[in-house]
Amino acid sequence: MEIILKQDFKGLGYKNEIVKVKPGYARNYLIPQGFALVANETNKKIAQENAKQMAHKMAKRKQDAESIANRLSQLAIKIKAKVGEKGKIFGAITPIQIADALKEQTGYIADRRDISFEKPIKTLGTHKAIIKLHKEVVLTLSFEVIAEE
Repeated sequence: MEIILKQDFKGLGYKNEIVKVKPGYARNYLIPQGFALVANETNKKIAQENAKQMAHKMAKRKQDAESIANRLSQLAIKIKAKVGEKGKIFGAITPIQIADALKEQTGYIADRRDISFEKPIKTLGTHKAIIKLHKEVVLTLSFEVIAEE
């Protein structure tokens, strides 16, 4: 039986995609729970139109993410940290600190879950953070850790 998915469904497909499933699975679970529609001609046309609109939105989001990446890559972000002897930081720099510094210094609001490091940052100096702005746009941001006075 062919159905049209109303949302991304792990292991089955993506939103507005037409997939084949067993009739019992469609009738007893997917359709009653609101995860899918029967793939008749009318619903197929609607799904195709929705897919076109979604593709246009995704292209716009990617373009916006690329412009943000260009803007952020040119900035010098500074993060203050408490330092002990020999220039070692108490603890480590976290993605939350990077997100807060970006918001404070540039106005860009980044989700902490989209920020990662190659290794823990526990020393002063220049380091790099990897920020996922979009599925296909990843920014490597250079920032400097300075001693808090």
